[in-house]
Amino acid sequence: MEPLLELPTDLRSELKKPLGPVYQDADALLADAGEPLVAVGDVVTYHLLEAGYRPAVALVDGKTKRERVRREVRETVGDDGFDHRLEVASPAGGLSEPLLATLRKVIDAGKPTLVEVTGEEDLAALPAVLALPAGASVVYGQPDEGMVLAMVDERTRTRVKELLDGFEGDHATAYATLGVA
Repeated sequence: MEPLLELPTDLRSELKKPLGPVYQDADALLADAGEPLVAVGDVVTYHLLEAGYRPAVALVDGKTKRERVRREVRETVGDDGFDHRLEVASPAGGLSEPLLATLRKVIDAGKPTLVEVTGEEDLAALPAVLALPAGASVVYGQPDEGMVLAMVDERTRTRVKELLDGFEGDHATAYATLGVA
């Protein structure tokens, strides 16, 4: 699958800077989070579910740090009680048009949905920030540090747009698919 937007090598270090505070405790994160909440990553989703919270949308790919997640994580995420499950493909280091369209669709639907990504879901936190309403949250993993809570506000949206503008590809189609200017 060809990406609609592809992360260039020179931008990778910029993405290592978290878009918000980093938490090790899911309960503390949830106390500060806004709604709806989109979780990106198997381990993040697992920790939220273990804390008794089901995200509005969870994007998972069965991997963490490019390795298959532990069986306990797979089983918990798989037996989570999400209202809907969808599958979509998106390549590592890129964002596919189907991923962006699915993200927009499930956010608009407002029904807890598990999106299983064939390829890699890591970059989905960026378009999620743009697609969600102000006051919402995106939670994603910061390897070996914890979970990042990105609150959706103008400052975060501006930062994400700057990052995505640095990607290679068809920005007009990507933003139109997400329903953002």
